[in-house]
Amino acid sequence: MFRPTGFADLAQRRVGIFGYGVEGRASAARLVGVAQGLVLVDDAPAPGSGVLATDEGGLEQLLTCDVVLKSPGIPRRRSDVLAIEAAGVCVTSALNLWLHDVDRSRVIAVTGTKGKSTTTALVAFFLECLGERAQRLGNIGQPPYDPDVDDHEGWLVLEVSSFQCVDLDVAPGIVVVTSLGADHLDWHGSLDEYRSDKLSLTRTRGEHTTLVPDTELFHSLTSQLGGDLVFIDADREHLASSLGLLGSHSDSNVALALAAVALATATSGDHVRRRVEENATAFVPLRGRLTLVATEQHNGATLRYVDDGLATSALPTVAALDVFAHDPVALIVGGFDRGVEYSPIAEALDQRSATTFLITMGPAGERIGRAATAVDPGLVVDHVSTMSDAVRRARALLVEGGVVLLSPGAPSFDQYRNWQERSDDFASVVRSLIGP
Repeated sequence: MFRPTGFADLAQRRVGIFGYGVEGRASAARLVGVAQGLVLVDDAPAPGSGVLATDEGGLEQLLTCDVVLKSPGIPRRRSDVLAIEAAGVCVTSALNLWLHDVDRSRVIAVTGTKGKSTTTALVAFFLECLGERAQRLGNIGQPPYDPDVDDHEGWLVLEVSSFQCVDLDVAPGIVVVTSLGADHLDWHGSLDEYRSDKLSLTRTRGEHTTLVPDTELFHSLTSQLGGDLVFIDADREHLASSLGLLGSHSDSNVALALAAVALATATSGDHVRRRVEENATAFVPLRGRLTLVATEQHNGATLRYVDDGLATSALPTVAALDVFAHDPVALIVGGFDRGVEYSPIAEALDQRSATTFLITMGPAGERIGRAATAVDPGLVVDHVSTMSDAVRRARALLVEGGVVLLSPGAPSFDQYRNWQERSDDFASVVRSLIGP
């Protein structure tokens, strides 16, 4: 079977691009003038786009290719992907080819169930504090193989999803794993498969260092971790608060970023910390990660509206609840149901001592509500259809003030195109209620 080890190997080859979203379009742009022919296939192509539908001749055309570049959203073990491989066609990813081509010693890859976006941003910011050039790429920005990206110099800080990890067979110079919970079980098949797939990035070939939190969970998973393994304790000086980050999990993210930058630049951690402290006010926390949207005085009480829309699985929602452990909270959850276990959210709600209300949306919200009331039958749970209804109901319930917290614990795909659109809707509803 022909197996490329870089984009140049695709010269004069017939190449299939399976999944024509952001990554697929970037792959096609990269291959202009390289491949002999491109076959563009998507499960639900836009009308008139020239992209073939998978079940309307697209799969058959992919079988005629020399190699297929699979986009992350297509499950690795899906029957049509396996059929392509069974026909002797190599299935890989554009990200994998890019890693073969690039100077991997300049790549710092960040993955994890939660915290990967923030940690990617922290690593890039810390490098810039040292006067280094750094680009944020991957899920948090552009695909690194996009022709518009100049990857010839500076540090390349790459956010990598579990979807992407399974298609990689060569290692970045530094791999950071922020956390490990349960996510995307519909894609991976089981919790064990999810963890194995996520950690497969650390087991790819090539010399590299793997940084993980110094926790009992990661110590128990050492057999699944590769590279030169280093356990990192959480930052005990709480630099996170100076950076505008909330929650104890932020102390771990900051510590991992400090360690990665110190390792990459051969600089002491204390020196990196000092430079970051000098520039801390310049750091802009990511939108949708415990972002304060607005504060209002409502019926004599203070209400804070917090957007944690990037929390698309149970673990970050639990972390968000912990941040507001002593505040009354009206939690807005739900969205697309991908079959994960929601008991961690139910247990976290049950353990709260402060007043708590649960507002649920979508199929995932219904399941979260059932899980929560099974643990605490007295919990107030309201299921609503729209974000407007959710925010209005949360506002009405918090008569003595508190936090209206959007931390969905589920993807947005039942009603929205992506998490940004859902967060935008939340912010728009809040502003319509309280004014600019």
